[in-house]
Amino acid sequence: MNQADERNWARNYRYAAPIVHPTSINEVQELVAGATRVRALGSRHSFNAIADSTGILLALDRLDDAIVIDPVAMSVTVSGGTTYGTLAVELEEHSYAVHNLASLPHISVAGAIATGTHGSGDQNGSLATAVTALEIVTGSGELLRVSRGSTPDFAGMVVSLGALGIVTRVTLDIQPSFTVRQVVYENLPWTSVLENFDAVLGSAYSVSLFTDWQGESADQAWVKSRVGDAPGEARRDLASVGTMPFTGGPSFFGGTAATIARHPLPGITAVNCTEQLGVVGPWSERLAHFRMAFTPSNGDELQSEYHVPREHAVAAIETIRTLSARIAPLLLVGEVRSIAADDLWLSPNFERAGVALHFTWKPEQPAVEALLLTLEAALAPFAVRPHWGKLFQTDAKTLATSFPRLGDFRVLADRLDPVGKFRNAFIARTVLDRAHP
Repeated sequence: MNQADERNWARNYRYAAPIVHPTSINEVQELVAGATRVRALGSRHSFNAIADSTGILLALDRLDDAIVIDPVAMSVTVSGGTTYGTLAVELEEHSYAVHNLASLPHISVAGAIATGTHGSGDQNGSLATAVTALEIVTGSGELLRVSRGSTPDFAGMVVSLGALGIVTRVTLDIQPSFTVRQVVYENLPWTSVLENFDAVLGSAYSVSLFTDWQGESADQAWVKSRVGDAPGEARRDLASVGTMPFTGGPSFFGGTAATIARHPLPGITAVNCTEQLGVVGPWSERLAHFRMAFTPSNGDELQSEYHVPREHAVAAIETIRTLSARIAPLLLVGEVRSIAADDLWLSPNFERAGVALHFTWKPEQPAVEALLLTLEAALAPFAVRPHWGKLFQTDAKTLATSFPRLGDFRVLADRLDPVGKFRNAFIARTVLDRAHP
């Protein structure tokens, strides 16, 4: 049991609970059964108190990390502590893929799906939409197996915020491997972007806009285009193209193609970013923004993210731009991405196609949190929903108006965890709307 000064990836949050590293599911069951309060700790990429506990924290990074591919069911089963980077390498070696990756591949599978983490693409749901089955250790220590299509309320169990139990195994949909070319365009006029917003975000498999919210242009567009759909076709394309760059054309909605690789932040080397300049490569080396071989020790930053329905995205962006003078002094970079609708109760994209408005802040938490109150008030008319793993100020009463199944989730949590073993102050504030004992 580790009681050292343990912090999250960004080092803005210190965990109060001691951390235990079980090495088997049986040990997880015993620890959970014997605990009064317990939570799972993933790869520590949340920026708030969502993972903490007044009891113990279970880090699943030492569980059996066997990755089991089922080519008949077209699925893969992994430990809850497995990272997407590890999974992606294994799948690509066997000519398979998952549908998308987040910007950073070092996040754990269980943690990412529990918080509704996502990549980008009009037709791409969040990472949680690929989940077909879960193994969950409940408060009594029982191992509960649930699956899509056969378990009632399964749609409420995937983006669960860790409030239902400890997820020890996850089964995901897979597909044949494919290749991607990534081209970065610079200085896209906001007038062109907003007048053609659907065309911009729908122009490729995955599109991200990076901005400092100042001036009349979005700084960069990262355009990731899918090349081959079948494994053989993809590899023929990769073999024939080799490393010859493909710029994708000199312009993109008024932006110009970058001639050297870019980092989202100006003046920073792109050495740790996934390859650009149109060089075709496997999905596993293009869909994330950062290379899997690059292992960040900590991030000197804070993050917030707000999701709005697609139909409100342009108005929300225009509203944020009016706040640029207040945002810019605290901002490192902003990002705009699209995500497909889903049926997962606590997903920010529940029953609506969404646009994610992401903010990477300087590590000045009191000032950032004060600004978030203003930002959230400005975005309130647009049915805004926060990313559960990032900084936000909204409480459960307000969240219940934007997450229509939040009340049903409370009932589900009371049924699966009647004694509140997996609850903490964060869950009490944002979900339960009642005090945490």
